[in-house]
Parts: sequence; structure tokens; C-alpha cells
Amino acid sequence: MLSKIICKFKKTFDMKKNMGSVDKTIRVIVAAVVAGLYYKEIISGTFGIVLLALAGVFVLTSLVSFCPLYTLFGINTCSKKS
Repeated sequence: MLSKIICKFKKTFDMKKNMGSVDKTIRVIVAAVVAGLYYKEIISGTFGIVLLALAGVFVLTSLVSFCPLYTLFGINTCSKKS
């Protein structure tokens, strides 16, 4: 079900992949670390909430393999197919 929603979202906004697998993996790991630190109350307050929101964006962009900021800066970490 989630994959169908993501696919429809990608088609609607004509998003082309611009994130490679290494980039996606790093983002998910960073998001997991931030969530763990927040859960253990090592980070808290406004700073913790901002980092959690950023972690959520990292996970979302990893799921759809598209980062809008990469488009603005012309970055593409996707491997080229020959």
C-alpha cells in the first residue's frame, strides 16, 4: 500500500531519482541515531524536536529516492546506468 502511494506521488510531481543507495542508507542511519538519542533523552526540548523533524524528512526522502534540495543544487548521487 505504501509503495503504491509513493509511486503515485512520484508520478504526480514528476520526481526523478537523485539519491543513490549509499546516500539513502546514511540518511536512515542518521535518522535512527537521532531517534535513539531523543528516546534516551540525550537530546530534548526544541532542539530535539527540530532534529526529529529533520530525521523524518531524511526517512521520507530516502523512501522516495528524491531530495528537493539536491535538485536546487544540481546534485545527483544516483549511479548512472550504462
